Amino acid sequence: MHYNDLMIERYYVAPLSKLIDSFAMFPGIGYKTARRLALFLLSLPDNIANEFAENILEAKSKIINCNVCHNFTDQKVCKICSDESRDKSIICVVESPREIISIENTNEYFGQYHVLHGLISPMDGITPEDLKIKELLHRLDKEINEVIVATNSTVEGEATAIYIAKILKPMEIKVSRIAHGIPVGGDLEFADSVTLTKALDGRVVMC
Repeated sequence: MHYNDLMIERYYVAPLSKLIDSFAMFPGIGYKTARRLALFLLSLPDNIANEFAENILEAKSKIINCNVCHNFTDQKVCKICSDESRDKSIICVVESPREIISIENTNEYFGQYHVLHGLISPMDGITPEDLKIKELLHRLDKEINEVIVATNSTVEGEATAIYIAKILKPMEIKVSRIAHGIPVGGDLEFADSVTLTKALDGRVVMC
């Protein structure tokens, strides 16, 4: 926080400061944007502000992980996993539900998904045991022909992809990695549909 921001904050009442701090926790939201959002929220009519708060509480209480792929859902099994028209022979492994939304927007992938809910990162104390990798292994039967590892092209994403390829190699299942189109360090969430489609189509076999 800049010095000027600290000086201005001195004049805020405690509830407003707490509200600003809450918005500032969001990824990609700086202090000034958090302050703007907080002030905007206070300007809303009570009924709209209350509805906003209720929507947050409802989402937190009703949204769970799918029993199969661990995507966000309000049912035991998400709509994608329960869709009989999806290709059951291929699983696309992603870091979080955000990537599923991006890939689905391409309208080019019709297989299954598996959400890891994180990436291997020893610096942050995140090990393979902290991810949904064991759950992925439990899904791999004779029906599965290919696993696409669609983690971001960061150090953590590459480490996770290599680890998954290593543990799947003895199972003789084709493991591929999304290819060109996603720049090094790029985030799948922000890739456009054309780029993401090319990355999926040009995937490279890892084992």
